[in-house]
Amino acid sequence: RMSFPEGRMVVVELPEVQPQHRGGLGASAVNGGVLSALFDYAIGCTPALRDPTRRCATVQLSMSFERPATGNHLRVEAVIDNGGPSTLFASAKLMDAEGRVCARCQGVVRVSNQPWASGESPATN
Repeated sequence: RMSFPEGRMVVVELPEVQPQHRGGLGASAVNGGVLSALFDYAIGCTPALRDPTRRCATVQLSMSFERPATGNHLRVEAVIDNGGPSTLFASAKLMDAEGRVCARCQGVVRVSNQPWASGESPATN
């Protein structure tokens, strides 16, 4: 689930962690690959906060895993830190159901001059 609260951040939620999402630190923690995918999704959509009509792509992610992400619900919040017309620097944090930060991410996103092929960004649907 994705949202853009007040156009200030990108929020990605995994409302129900499934058994196939687990596998880090035994069977209870969510696997790092799943956390990476959530970060990529959130950071990669931050350009939509500035211009939802342009294509974009994540070109770099740097993650730190601070504690096991356990529980049945995860939330990622991503914001733009800085950037120009073609490159954005963004950061994100991943929280468990209790609101504890489990991981952090910094990323770089390239913004294209090309619009989405359909004429509409997935961020505006």
